[in-house]
Amino acid sequence: MTKRRGPRQQDIARMAGVSQTMVSLVLNGRAASAGVTEETQKRVRDIIEELGYVPNVAARSLRGGRNGILGVHTFEPVFPVVLGDYYHDFLVGIEEQAIRMGQDLLLFASTQSEDGTRSIYGRGTNRLVLADGSVMLGMRTNDEELTRLAGEGYPFVFIGKRDVAGVAFPYVTADYEGATAGAVQLLHDHGHRRLGYLGLIHRIVPLDLRLRGFEHGMASLGADGTTPWLLDPTRLTSEWVADRLAEGITAFLVESIDLVDPFVAAVAGLGLEVPSDLSVVLLDVAPKDSVANGWSRIGLPRREQGPAERHAASAAARWRDLRRPFRDRRM
Repeated sequence: MTKRRGPRQQDIARMAGVSQTMVSLVLNGRAASAGVTEETQKRVRDIIEELGYVPNVAARSLRGGRNGILGVHTFEPVFPVVLGDYYHDFLVGIEEQAIRMGQDLLLFASTQSEDGTRSIYGRGTNRLVLADGSVMLGMRTNDEELTRLAGEGYPFVFIGKRDVAGVAFPYVTADYEGATAGAVQLLHDHGHRRLGYLGLIHRIVPLDLRLRGFEHGMASLGADGTTPWLLDPTRLTSEWVADRLAEGITAFLVESIDLVDPFVAAVAGLGLEVPSDLSVVLLDVAPKDSVANGWSRIGLPRREQGPAERHAASAAARWRDLRRPFRDRRM
């Protein structure tokens, strides 16, 4: 059985009475800048719609052309997500921005290996080039792959600050440092002078920024602070909390949602409750079913960070222009 050939650009050009180059300009959104009249553009668009022409985006990508697709890549599985999931609002923001920009989204999930990790180059080639540029998110990273990707000039933007030695790439992040310093100021304004900072022993960049904000906030106040405690959650016991209270700590800044439940259990073991008996500020996002929803906490603009996609699209436009063959350039 012979597969019927779909319409091609040369078919559109013949029916519209224009060159194939003119059709390409209309498809790529560059017709107006090339001086093509609106009447001609409309005639070409009408025939495109009549024929049901769909560009071969993979072929256009190989030729260095823009295809109107932006990728979403994570180094760990984050899809699908439920309404209360940490990544949900990020992804909503990404989708909303894609709609505003008239772009399609491509989720790169086939890069996942049997152990659950995802690799950009797992099949020997960079599959992200199917998209004009990509948005990266997730806690895990592969520094070697990010270094290689940046070296290739592929445009991407990370949601959340990521440090890779010797490599600079764009990212969008919340002001964790400023927000934590503001929490220190708030507690100080309410009369607290001895503050305890409770953090995780396993560190990532956003946690370090929170810790830095605490240290800067205490230093700016000239307050009598304490050495921050970085613990495994299993070490959070009632005895540990009792020792801190005996040292004069009157308020805690809790760095991560992972510390909330063990901290609450430890405080309850002393016959106390948060926040009625002990002042606490959570420096993280609390799920809707968390007891921490009744605490003071900083907010994370996840939905607002999702539109980082526009930065990837801007970089993609520059990258695609650089990759155009020299024979296509006009001197």
